Amino acid sequence: MSASQIFAIHGGVHPPENKHQSTAEPIGTIPLANEIVLPLSQHLGAPATPIVAVGDPVLKGQIIADADGLISAPVHASTSGKVVAIESHPIPHPSGVNGPCIVIEPDHEDRWANLSPCDDYRQISREECLERIRNAGVAGMGGAGFPAAVKLNPRANQPIDTLILNGTECEPYITADDMLMREKADEVVAGALLLGHLLGNPANILIGIEDNKPEAIATMRKAAEGTSANVVVFPTKYPSGGEKQLIEIVTGRQVPSGALPANIGIVVQNVGTARAAWRAVRYGEPLISRITTVVGRSLAQQRNIEVPLGTPIVHVLKHHGWNPEVCARLIIGGPMMGFTMENALAPVVKTTNCLLVPSHDEMPAQPPAQACIRCGMCAQACPASLLPQQMFWYAQSEDFDKLKEHNLFDCIECGACSYVCPSSIPLVQYYRASKGEIRRLDKEKEKSDRSRLRFEARKERIAQMEAEKEAKRLARKAAAEAAKKATAEKTTPPLVADAVTESKTTAVDPNKELAKLERALSSAKSRVERAQKALDEAKAEGADQSREDALSARLKQAEQKVQEAQQKLDGFSSSQTTVDTAATAITQKLALSPTAQLEKSISSIEKRLQTAREKHRDAETTGSPSAAALKLGVEKLEQKLETSRAELAQLQQAPPGEPVATQPNEQDAAQAAIAKAKARAAEQAAMSDEDKHAAQVKSLQTRLTKARARLEKAQQENDENLDAFATSVAKLEQKLEQATTELSSNE
Repeated sequence: MSASQIFAIHGGVHPPENKHQSTAEPIGTIPLANEIVLPLSQHLGAPATPIVAVGDPVLKGQIIADADGLISAPVHASTSGKVVAIESHPIPHPSGVNGPCIVIEPDHEDRWANLSPCDDYRQISREECLERIRNAGVAGMGGAGFPAAVKLNPRANQPIDTLILNGTECEPYITADDMLMREKADEVVAGALLLGHLLGNPANILIGIEDNKPEAIATMRKAAEGTSANVVVFPTKYPSGGEKQLIEIVTGRQVPSGALPANIGIVVQNVGTARAAWRAVRYGEPLISRITTVVGRSLAQQRNIEVPLGTPIVHVLKHHGWNPEVCARLIIGGPMMGFTMENALAPVVKTTNCLLVPSHDEMPAQPPAQACIRCGMCAQACPASLLPQQMFWYAQSEDFDKLKEHNLFDCIECGACSYVCPSSIPLVQYYRASKGEIRRLDKEKEKSDRSRLRFEARKERIAQMEAEKEAKRLARKAAAEAAKKATAEKTTPPLVADAVTESKTTAVDPNKELAKLERALSSAKSRVERAQKALDEAKAEGADQSREDALSARLKQAEQKVQEAQQKLDGFSSSQTTVDTAATAITQKLALSPTAQLEKSISSIEKRLQTAREKHRDAETTGSPSAAALKLGVEKLEQKLETSRAELAQLQQAPPGEPVATQPNEQDAAQAAIAKAKARAAEQAAMSDEDKHAAQVKSLQTRLTKARARLEKAQQENDENLDAFATSVAKLEQKLEQATTELSSNE
């Protein structure tokens, strides 16, 4: 491909250029504003994050907000001074919304921060060069402000063979790049060579310029002599400065729909961006100013100036003799792709290439839109070869699927279709609104999809947990059946084995529970001491009443905790004492001879029998329904007394020295019973009142179930003690109802 070969693009228009008004003077400057407002979002991507605070002094070029992620860029102070606010402030945006900004009050000394210049970028690594550009906050200065370092670091599978510097500046009125190339051509070419070096020295380094800039073409060609950069001049037509259009003009290649230039081996950068990147590496200067065109017939002076970023637009306009009364509107950018701002307090940012303030005669109001006459002129003018007429209809009907099918997002919003429309339909506004709505719906769909995936994953987790629970339940059931079978095969008497096993596997160790309760009491007393100390100190320091009340409440709460801990400990000790007393009695009983044990047992049964007979007589006298049950109890005691007396007589008749048969493992059973009683007492002492009531209810339910089973069996067998069983069931039902009521009231 010849360096001078050019290609034609589809569509395009030739609006009045109006560029001569601002090129009569060299690039100028204006006095520093009394307030510098630096938005945190001056680039495409995530806003920067402030790293300074209100009241902090700052120097010119000092970083004040750091990049937040890969697609982001830092923000630097454009002058020295003091941070006076970090707040929401009007920013240059089509929506007119406010945005977070750092406000600096200049000290008018313009003191620079320490910079790190580099005499020869070839002597440092590519990564260090990119880091310098990234840290300098360099972003695209001719379009959306895409961070330059990201563009200059393509993927490994995207080899770059062509670098294009965009000096086209096809938008009417704007001459910032034109004046930059006239006055700073050497720096622009140096920037092109630097970017080529970072991209691996591509075969082609092209600088595209429209033929309506003869002075810029001459200076750029002179600066590029003897270098690998080539100046490519082509006929003036709007919008040849669009990225994809410029690529097609100077290379003949087309970027596929939905793809990026890097996908076909091309990188495009603005000439101003190239110069800013070179100064960032060579002198260590961050991007803190830019060349901006100030133009329009409502101004007394029209020209280009290099203005510090963050300078309020109203300050710039006042220094050019702005007359708001004759001004039709304030436009950021050009008349084709710019946007209107209502608030002139917004500041100049990295992408502010033009401030257009035309008079009413210069830019009259847009005539009202009329019906589409289907002339097809919009399709002829579209540089992206789209069908604006059909897209307009789909946008009106909000048929977003059809808009996507017609490649809505390939629209570069150049405004050529609106410019040629005889019905004055604002086509670009429809496309912009549809793009925004589609993006919003896509985000909602993405959010909905994420929620659906989370819900499905949750259902899957629950199903898996249920399956695991069922598997564990079946495993426990199998283990229980195996244990039951193994227990049945043991030779140890069942009652003794059960008692020993339960005593070993009890959940509460009395000694551990006692230690736990003692620690709780000690901790509660310590809290009381600390609370009392804090209250005394507050009184001594003369603290306010609210502080003393809070500390007093804290002390009372701590004292209440001590009382509760003491009550639990006392209850536990009492229960253990009762168990120990019973254990002593059992041990003493076991220590007696068999004869003495039976004599003591007979004496106890006789006393119980006497009491039972008295109760039975009283029940018969009063006609109580429990008389039958009491009679049954008397009969059982009489039978037990007779059996015990027979055993005693047998023992007394046995010859001396003959061993007497006793129950096997009697001592073990007693010890197991004692251990079980202690553990149960400890467990009950550790339980709350609610837990005790719940345990009582559960026990009564179990007893009632058994009693009802006995009653049902007695009814089937027509047992003579049927009334006694019925009375027992009635009493248990009454007790259960009372315990359930108490449990509900405690909850």
